[in-house]
Amino acid sequence: MKIKLILSGALLGIGLALPAQANEASDSLQQLLARHWQQANKEQIFFRKDPDTFRMNGKLPDMSQQGRERRAAFNQDMLAELEKIDWQQLPKADQLTYRLFKYERQSEAQSYQQLDHFYPFTIYAGYHTYFAAAPDNMSFLSQQDYEDYLVSLADFPRYNEDHLTSLKQAIAQGHTQYCQSFAGYEQTISKHLVDKVEDSVFFAPFANMPSRINQQAQQQLIKQGKQVIMQVVVPEYRKLFEFFTREYMPYCRKQVGISALPGGKDYYQYLIRFYTTTNMSAEQIHQLGLDEVKRIRGEMEQIIREVKFSGNFKEFIHYLRNEPKFYAESELQLLEKAAYITRKMAGQLPKWFNTLPRNTFDIKSSPGGGAYYVASDGSDTTSGTYFIGTKDLKAEPLYNLEALTFHEAEPGHHFQSAIAGEMDMPEFRKTLYHSAYGEGWGLYSERLGKEMGFYQDPYSDFGRLTYEAWRASRLVVDTGMHALGWSRQQAIDYLANNTALSMPDVVNQIDRYISWPGQALSYKIGELKILELRQRAEQQLGDKFDIRAFHDQILRTGSLPLDLLEELTNEWIAEQG
Repeated sequence: MKIKLILSGALLGIGLALPAQANEASDSLQQLLARHWQQANKEQIFFRKDPDTFRMNGKLPDMSQQGRERRAAFNQDMLAELEKIDWQQLPKADQLTYRLFKYERQSEAQSYQQLDHFYPFTIYAGYHTYFAAAPDNMSFLSQQDYEDYLVSLADFPRYNEDHLTSLKQAIAQGHTQYCQSFAGYEQTISKHLVDKVEDSVFFAPFANMPSRINQQAQQQLIKQGKQVIMQVVVPEYRKLFEFFTREYMPYCRKQVGISALPGGKDYYQYLIRFYTTTNMSAEQIHQLGLDEVKRIRGEMEQIIREVKFSGNFKEFIHYLRNEPKFYAESELQLLEKAAYITRKMAGQLPKWFNTLPRNTFDIKSSPGGGAYYVASDGSDTTSGTYFIGTKDLKAEPLYNLEALTFHEAEPGHHFQSAIAGEMDMPEFRKTLYHSAYGEGWGLYSERLGKEMGFYQDPYSDFGRLTYEAWRASRLVVDTGMHALGWSRQQAIDYLANNTALSMPDVVNQIDRYISWPGQALSYKIGELKILELRQRAEQQLGDKFDIRAFHDQILRTGSLPLDLLEELTNEWIAEQG
């Protein structure tokens, strides 16, 4: 199925502008970008940035209505200034930047008309969990780093109150999370209500301070840290806990789908556009998912026959979910197996990529469960981090580990984020994260591992397919629940019957989609577009097709909406021919 996309306009066939006009237009654009980046850093809010990369840096972002209105006004100013620049006079590289910057500013303008601020919680994460996870993603190398950290901790009451104000408005307007999905969610808050400061995740940076900070300064910083954690941060988490349990959850919504809420139908269509960068309807996406699940099921059935399993598909899934050999026996074993996979992959990368990232990545147990990747902060003092859920070993079966690792680390998210950060392009493009592009590349990377010689164990290859079926099933269950009236149990049954995900993971995933509408659609839609572009390049270039050059083409421009990625790739194909 060809995916209909949003962004229009062509880079092909544009004549060269006069040098003086081009220089004037380029200077105007660079000044505008510099002004925007300066303001974004001041606000500490970067539109369309991966939320997992949240870090503290002194005073926390202003999440109040006044802050949103200020950012909306500044964004409109950026759009007005853009209109004064004749983009066709720009050098070719700047034309791409102009068009992408304008697309982002138009998308940001739309976001201020939406309901995003009513949903600072998802099952996956929340502002309070991102805040708690931030220190683990930061480098503490100097006294100034600690002093900035203390400012952040001390500012948490205002930051918390900004969110509580929005949540109270959400309650009044009927926009709360679904009751059953959020049962027990208060534990993500109560875990931070510690009696001893040493037990707080916020104290971790003080537990092992760099020797370059003298002892007297260390003692003073530790004293201040203990004070602000126990007298400011912990009480604020207690305040949030009381609000969540006494005021928020009594008004949790009874309807599964976001479309059932006031303005929810339009909001869901906005989320589809935001996360997929396409104009596809919920119905189109639903049917695409059904078709993909059917195709993938055929490949999964073939593997079941190859391993000579005597039962049917359902019985094979039951076997995988309950056979002890498919699960790590300890947290360390799981981390070590993932590390081994990354090193074997590293040895194959030069055969498939011309450009390899300079920055590295770490592998850690995720603080809240689940697997994900957090990019470096771009300061050259932090690596990327591949987090793996080790709290529940039954939720991370070993037959999925190759696919998971290729998606989150190399050649998946680490590759795309590190390469973008090291390219010579405007700063806003280095941290930009279009979900369809980013997650599409991650899913493509899982499939690429098969071509590279991995998944030699048929059970691991089945794990790859079950991950692909999982992403295809998302198209079905997300739209099913939020647009077509599906129940939570109906979605659970569908995901359980079509993947080998563990049952705890199935339930958790469905609750993720309920609480985070639209985001899960981006994976499969993005992957299909990359595969479509690769197939086109192979067909049109024939013997001239170079897989390493193709991968460089996909990654070298950083994150893009899918139609712009397609346009640039078509242009690249024409240049190769």
